[in-house]
Amino acid sequence: MSRLKIGVIGTGNIFRHIHAPGWLSLPEVELVAACDSNRELAEAAAKDFGIPRIYTDYREMLEREELDAVGISTPNLFHSEISIFALNRGIHVFCEKPDAINPAEARKMAEAARQSGKVLMVMRNNRFTQASQFLKRYIDSGAMGDIYTGRTGWIRRRGIPGRGGWFTTKALSGGGPLIDLGVHMIDLAIWLMGNPKPMSVSASTYTKFAGTTISDPNLKQVTGRPVGGTFDVEDLASGFIRFQNGATLQIEFSWASNIEHESKFLELRGTLAGCSMQNDDLKLFTEIEQVLCDITPRFPKTGDQAHHLNIRHFIDCVFGRTEPIITPEYGVDMIEILSAIYESAETQTEVRL
Repeated sequence: MSRLKIGVIGTGNIFRHIHAPGWLSLPEVELVAACDSNRELAEAAAKDFGIPRIYTDYREMLEREELDAVGISTPNLFHSEISIFALNRGIHVFCEKPDAINPAEARKMAEAARQSGKVLMVMRNNRFTQASQFLKRYIDSGAMGDIYTGRTGWIRRRGIPGRGGWFTTKALSGGGPLIDLGVHMIDLAIWLMGNPKPMSVSASTYTKFAGTTISDPNLKQVTGRPVGGTFDVEDLASGFIRFQNGATLQIEFSWASNIEHESKFLELRGTLAGCSMQNDDLKLFTEIEQVLCDITPRFPKTGDQAHHLNIRHFIDCVFGRTEPIITPEYGVDMIEILSAIYESAETQTEVRL
């Protein structure tokens, strides 16, 4: 089996800490080129990860290199532009979340993937934890019955990523914690619920901590910056999604709020059982022989990281060994939901999809 030639675009922290170890964990791939508009970042990545060639213009890299696939970890604004350019050249695409910063760009990406026949996959690493994979099988077996409501969120006490930089600049990011953290947990909830179609959303957003200089020391990859730069996104979003099948989902996402500690959570309630995931610790709530029972699954320690498993799934799809569980159409639905949430918050009205 020949090795896939991979080019990477965007060599900042997300690439260094997440994508690069994922690619390098796979013997079937070879990182042959790296691109970053900041040449120093590209040179550092090439040195640290043994990448032979560097570029500062992604178009030049995609035109000169004979690539099988490209990995994208740039600011959100450029995800769709780069993905479409690569797909139109017949190159498979693995992209960091979110898919795009608005529904129109997400639709263009999906159409480019359809016309090219190539794999377009956007990071949804939370689907690949042991707890999520087990829970999906459990739900699909019918053990939870009809899932009719849930709540999910990812809330931080002080965890604003790169404040004053592209994360907090709406033109580059598309938004704050909703598009940064919410895309993960809303996707996971909807996937586990069986992918019901959203019908309407109602939401509010807040910006209350733009001036803070404090960072939570427990968040190693989230660093605060001095006051200054741009901060025109929300630091908290909360809302309610109603689906066509009658199910509902409460949501809350924050980079900063006065809570005890960071929490990533998901709760689903079904007619036969319920579940709770707190920071990936899973519990099930059901009844057995007319007795209420709490069940705590225990998973073996494998050492596999969910991000890396997501990249491995992408490679399996490129080789045709499996069908993708993350498709461009899911991405379009997700960006439509996020866009509607922002619209609802701005207009203070319910928005129908």
